[in-house]
Amino acid sequence: MNRVPVSLLTGFLGSGKTTILAGLLRRPELRRTAVVMNEFGEVGLDHQLIEFSDDDLIALSTGCLCCISRGDLSRTIGDLLSRRSAGEISFDRIVVETTGLADPIPILQSFMVDPVLVDRVRLARVVATVDAVVGEQTLGRREEARRQAACADAIVVTKGDLASAGSMEKLIHQLRRLNSGAEIEEAIFGKIDPEFILSSGGQERSQMDVKEHSHIHGHTSSITLRRVEPVHAAAVPLFFEALAEVYGPRLLRLKGLVQILEAPERPGVVHGVQNLFHPLSWLDAWPNGEMGTAITLIGEGLSAEFSDSLLAMLDEEVKWASRLSGALN
Repeated sequence: MNRVPVSLLTGFLGSGKTTILAGLLRRPELRRTAVVMNEFGEVGLDHQLIEFSDDDLIALSTGCLCCISRGDLSRTIGDLLSRRSAGEISFDRIVVETTGLADPIPILQSFMVDPVLVDRVRLARVVATVDAVVGEQTLGRREEARRQAACADAIVVTKGDLASAGSMEKLIHQLRRLNSGAEIEEAIFGKIDPEFILSSGGQERSQMDVKEHSHIHGHTSSITLRRVEPVHAAAVPLFFEALAEVYGPRLLRLKGLVQILEAPERPGVVHGVQNLFHPLSWLDAWPNGEMGTAITLIGEGLSAEFSDSLLAMLDEEVKWASRLSGALN
């Protein structure tokens, strides 16, 4: 079954999520998109986009569908997918816009473990918007804003035309320290390239060449583990279990590509949030033809040395067990 790609659009109050989304929905690239947004969000989609309403489902003038979530996200997306399967509606992708005060962690968890969603959708992209004018102060004061930016694959800096070059530079530096693996782009007068939202995610790009950075705000940091040699498939879930036991809630996000020894020609995609990890999925080819394992961890109190040693140790254990099994047989 082909799973429907889902992009999550998050960001603090007033950071420009709805403006970005409304502009994108006018683009032909997003014509066949279902939008899920909270009923009590800051502002609804621009009124000129709405053609008519039928209970929870709104048809937009762009040809997209807007589903107003009045409760459980799983139920809302499940209903959309059921209506799609029945031929009542048609879409190729889903964009979920969170409220400005939303913690993205529970939403990401639902895509990994919810039985209604796990086999029907795949997390393609987490995008956070950050206000260039007040973003630095907001990140300093609000934990929700920091978690939104820390969990993102991509960050859109909005209202750059209203900020000075110096403040923009300081904000970008702050975001780099908070989430060194994220792609960062500036929205020009509220507009952004659709591919930045629709891309399959930063973890599918070869842009995670980072080391452990200085801690910032509650000791949030990002580290990247790299291995040149392929990893045994059996070592991956063991690694996840160990990380969950050691870090638990402190691990805000895990994402990356893994070269599996048993299938080295295809990159394995890994996702994790706190103590929950999505089953390994696969890409057709390596980005830019560059093979190898690169896993980025974002959270509090992480250790690059410990995590790297843990992965190597578990891989060696699996290798030893494989050799022993072969000798006994």
